[in-house]
Amino acid sequence: MKRFVKIPMLITLLSLVFATGGGPPGPLLDAPKPPGNGPRMHYGMMWDAKTVETVSGEVVSVDKYIPGRGGTGYGLRLILKTEKETLPVILGPSWYIEQQHFAIAPKDKVEVKGSRLEIQGQPTIIAAKVKTGDKVLELRDDKGAPRWSGPR
Repeated sequence: MKRFVKIPMLITLLSLVFATGGGPPGPLLDAPKPPGNGPRMHYGMMWDAKTVETVSGEVVSVDKYIPGRGGTGYGLRLILKTEKETLPVILGPSWYIEQQHFAIAPKDKVEVKGSRLEIQGQPTIIAAKVKTGDKVLELRDDKGAPRWSGPR
């Protein structure tokens, strides 16, 4: 009879574990998620052709970020100081940028063409093209489709 009492307790315990996610959330779950439906939404889906502009300035920093839920690896973004403002620029996955043999470092002078959006209440550029010196990094096409995703 004691065996039958333990099974309902075990089922209750397991249902509580699954309902709460099984433990504290990790950094991937805590990462800000771009607006949209589902865990696979990404910055490229936020692209707005009506807000495309070109800005120039000096790179303040280059940072890694974890894409929204379900993302793998990490992306790169830079903080750009222009004559008018300092704003984040979302580049794309680090592996793609490394494959292009394109390096960006603090104090580099760059020109960025991209879609200006507000992400988490802050003006942000999702880059399509980054130019430094005579090198150009192509990240997205004119419709905002990422170059690393293959043909659309």
